[in-house]
Formats: sequence, structure tokens, C-alpha cells
Amino acid sequence: MRLSIVIPTLNEESDLAAALENASAIADEVVISDGGSSDQTLVMARDLGARVVTGPPGRGGQLNRGARQADGDVLLFLHADTRLPPEARDAIANATAGNAVGGAFRAAYDDPRWSYRVASTLINRRAQWTGCPLGDQAQFARRDAWEAVGGFPEWPILEDLDFIRRLKRHGRVVILSETVTTSARRVRAQGFLRGVLTNYLIWGLYFAGISPHRLARLYHSIR
Repeated sequence: MRLSIVIPTLNEESDLAAALENASAIADEVVISDGGSSDQTLVMARDLGARVVTGPPGRGGQLNRGARQADGDVLLFLHADTRLPPEARDAIANATAGNAVGGAFRAAYDDPRWSYRVASTLINRRAQWTGCPLGDQAQFARRDAWEAVGGFPEWPILEDLDFIRRLKRHGRVVILSETVTTSARRVRAQGFLRGVLTNYLIWGLYFAGISPHRLARLYHSIR
């Protein structure tokens, strides 16, 4: 297995060094797909040895551009504030060597307080019940499967949900027992309860047929 990790960035200089150190210990290559950073993200990425691709902002488009530049036969899509466990590579290799076309990990926040433990439990239960682990769980896919489903939709939000639903229709998707750790900074900034309710509202409206482009405006106005 040759593993490529794609990290979409937009002004991520505060997290990038740690993200690249973590990802480089696991992957054969790391691709930074930047959406127009105005800080030191691009300089840092190049100095730290990552492959860099640039283009317009928008996570779906950034993930697709990064994947097209990557040369791995397995692609892992990682948020800049999420850290992979040391055993991530072996877990992915075992899953994709079997009959899994892709999947993701269990998730936990880096804050030990009870509210964040509850939040991570909700994420993991939701993924288990629906079979749809999302982007904050470090989605991965075999390249042939990623190509077969057409990659990510170039949407401002919910690109990870649409992608994993199409991937499930293509083949078996697994949720690995290993856990990725994500920064709780966004949850702290938005507020735990407000964040949970906002997410469920957005998903409900999406399944009711509202366009992700309209939902993105609602999402940002609520935040």
C-alpha cells in the first residue's frame, strides 16, 4: 500500500507543523491543498516537505485537487486539527487489503471534560447507526473507489456526507476501532449544545432537499 494524506488548509499556520509531523510519520506522502491562505501556511508546508497545490477555497474542491496530485493507491483526507493514531497505517492497510473500499476512524476531542466526551460519543454513535463516518473522522478510500464515485462534490459544506454515502453504494465502508483526536477549539468557540443542534438542523434540511449552497449561508449565519 502506498498511502497519500491530503490536508485541506486555509490559514492553518498554528496547527500545520503538528499536523505534518503526525501525517508524515504515517503516510508515504502528504499533500497540502490550500484554498488561499494569507498567513504562513504555504511557506511552512513547503519548508516541511509537503507537496502543495493551490486553488479556490471550498473543502470539496480542495480535497479533489489534492487527491488528483497525490500518487498513493490509498487516499486519506485529514483535517489540519486532527491527529492520527500511530497504528493508523496498519489499520488502513488491513481494511483495504480485505474487501473494504474505504472508511474512517472513531473520533475523540482533545478536551477531557465531560461535555466533549459526550460530543465524541454522539459522533461515534451517529457514525455507527448510519454507517456514514464524516470528515472529522479522517475518511479514507482506495484510489480506484474514489475515482469510481467521482470524488467529492465541490460543495461549501456536507461534501464529506455526500462522498461517504456514494462510497457506501460502491462497496463496503468500515469504521475502524482506532481513534483520531480532534481539537475542541471549534466546539468551544461555538458552544457544545449550539453546535450539536446546528449540525442536526443542517443535516435535516439537507435530507429534506435544501441545497448545500443555501445551507452554507444558513450555517455561517447561525455560527
